Amino acid sequence: MKKLFIITGEYSGDIHAAHVVRELRKINPDIIIEGVGGINLKNEGVKLFSTQEKMGAMGISPSIIFNHIMLGKRLVDYITKDFKPDAVLHIDYGAFNLNVSKFIKKAGIRTIYYIPPQVWASRKWRINAIKKNIDEVLCIFPFEKSLYENHGIKCHYCGHPLISQLPEPADRHEFFKKYNLDKNKKLVSVFPGSRKFELLNLMNVFIKSAKELQKKHPDIQICISQAPNLSDEVFNKYLKDTDFKVIKGDNQALLSVSDALILASGTVALEAALYKIPMIIAYKGPFIFYLIYLLVRCINMVSLPNIILGKIVVPEILECDVKVCNIISKIESFLYDNKIRTDNINELAKVKEKLSDKVSSKEAAFEINKILLNET
Repeated sequence: MKKLFIITGEYSGDIHAAHVVRELRKINPDIIIEGVGGINLKNEGVKLFSTQEKMGAMGISPSIIFNHIMLGKRLVDYITKDFKPDAVLHIDYGAFNLNVSKFIKKAGIRTIYYIPPQVWASRKWRINAIKKNIDEVLCIFPFEKSLYENHGIKCHYCGHPLISQLPEPADRHEFFKKYNLDKNKKLVSVFPGSRKFELLNLMNVFIKSAKELQKKHPDIQICISQAPNLSDEVFNKYLKDTDFKVIKGDNQALLSVSDALILASGTVALEAALYKIPMIIAYKGPFIFYLIYLLVRCINMVSLPNIILGKIVVPEILECDVKVCNIISKIESFLYDNKIRTDNINELAKVKEKLSDKVSSKEAAFEINKILLNET
């Protein structure tokens, strides 16, 4: 009976892992699976060694570093000495997974990486660690395959998970009725991120921008998306003196019915592009982190739609430029300049054309099963 251990670090990785587990059990129902994950893996019947709470933190504080080191040590000990799987599946979360993989590989356990670190975007030297410690990469962007193979790394292109996993656009009339929204007003939705770190650095300027938009334009209404992993207590402290509607657990539907979006950088931008919703990307953190980013980046864009298209289609407002006036001016142009809006939607439509229509989770499950059965 084959055994697989899965390591995820964030909510999105947990979702992708759950889809892979579902497909894997269709072709290998007897497989024993354990892992580090969240509610989605748990709902698939995966026994969790640890949940993701400590892994979702960002930064370089002593407590965060200590928690990651100790979790990594306990995890490696359990995988190599107790569970002893036939393979370990790493999903996203590069810094942690790459460090752990070297110990797992050294113990003679096969290593697979699904949704690998974006070495083409920054910290390109990480590809050396991947070559040394990962047996096979399951990549999700078409341009990644040649990059890995040119470095002598076995790689299989699975297609991007969102192509098959993203729900159809919600019915705007039904959605507005469900949440008591005004069908005669434009909807601007704010997605401030899924980490406390992102809320701390972005939420206040997003709220100020939303307030100013409503003040200037009475025909605008605002919704705030709350990531499912963020508690009401953490989230609501930023919403004092506002009457914005907060929507939790219906995020993709909210994306699909919005007229324009204010987003923290991340996968949500790709989701929005696939729905063809005009958006701005804003991201801000401690200035020292930004300086480090400037040193390690390989390309001059941060948003996935822009990277896929090879040009700036989604406005990127970063660090010192993250100001209310900059956010408002871009959103206004998407809402009130018909030519800019139409041109932007047409460009966003090209994102899907660049990606494969493969069902990523099925492709990944098939490759993982081959590795488990020693057929590769």
